[in-house]
Amino acid sequence: MSPSSRVLRHLLILLAGTAMLAPSAQAFWHTPKPTGDPLVIGHRGASGYLPEHTLEAYALAIKQGADYIEPDLVSTKDGVLIARHEPNMIATTDVADRPEFASRKKTVMVDGVPDTGFFAGDFTLAEIKTLRAKQAFGERPQRFNGRFKIPTLDEVIDLAKRKTRQTGRTIGIYPETKHPTFHQQIGLPLEAKLVASLKRAGWNRRNAPVFIQSFEQGNLKQLNRVTDVRLVQLVDGDDVADDGTITYAPPFDRPYDWTASGDPVLQARTFGYFTTNAGLDEIRTYADGIGPWKRYIVPTLKNPLGTGPGEAARKLAPPTDLIQRAHARRLLVHTWTFRNEQRRLPADYGGDPINEYLQFYELGIDGVFSDFPNTAVAARDLLDPDALL
Repeated sequence: MSPSSRVLRHLLILLAGTAMLAPSAQAFWHTPKPTGDPLVIGHRGASGYLPEHTLEAYALAIKQGADYIEPDLVSTKDGVLIARHEPNMIATTDVADRPEFASRKKTVMVDGVPDTGFFAGDFTLAEIKTLRAKQAFGERPQRFNGRFKIPTLDEVIDLAKRKTRQTGRTIGIYPETKHPTFHQQIGLPLEAKLVASLKRAGWNRRNAPVFIQSFEQGNLKQLNRVTDVRLVQLVDGDDVADDGTITYAPPFDRPYDWTASGDPVLQARTFGYFTTNAGLDEIRTYADGIGPWKRYIVPTLKNPLGTGPGEAARKLAPPTDLIQRAHARRLLVHTWTFRNEQRRLPADYGGDPINEYLQFYELGIDGVFSDFPNTAVAARDLLDPDALL
């Protein structure tokens, strides 16, 4: 990009931000990110439109411009990795309506918390292929429920490769190992199977279009010893207090492998440790980036004048310096989750999700997980007017 184009780009970003943000948010506007465009990651596919973790949702995310698609990984009884948000399939499939599987409903402990439903580890792949996906969010389209199958990791990889050929864009995958300790406890560990799939695809290498993410730490350290693929430490939290501080409660208080370790030092920590300088230094020894909940980057406060449900009743607080401190350690920062629904947008954004993306893009974020990839891409297009011509 020429110097004149770069200046124009920055001016347009600033003008767009000033015009579109509510006044209270303008106080937190920062200098535009100087290099590189942020990645758009289709969170569970284009899950704002189609049932999550289906080939159709992933394909729509790609069509909408996503750079990566995100398959959360759990294991079947026969050791095949499939794309589901949780081992418990009750919320995302029609399994509860299938009388032939009624006897498999049970309550188990997942990360120290009781969970009731139908668990992928009790089903063979052949049985899971008889199930159909459904939309997990009640306010999103339900008309596609019952139409789409549950894909395997290998099928997701095949889709990404096929769409790469068709579009001429490199489409990557961003798998998350879900509840690694739980899977180890039931005798269905995820790590070796994930690496084996990447090897079959020719993607078990540093420059492959792959990131592997996990909320647990031991799992990532193990993967760091057996693959050169880029790794990302996820950073969770339970909620946000009125003053903007992150609160912690099980199972969102710390990586579950810390809880299960018996180590009093680890058991005394929360996910917040990962956002300290010491925590970031530690992550740098085994991973390439962090995936913090976006409230670690842009906190929100209770808004005395706020109305409406959810985050619509909250207001923005000044951004933290987490991105800068991570970048100083050569760590990428990919944050989550961006959604279009009004109740998920703090009041300062004026009801327009574009404003949220623009703020995070200008803060220097390296990637965003979005349920609505087309909105994320539309906002990103505002960063480079040359791309619009």
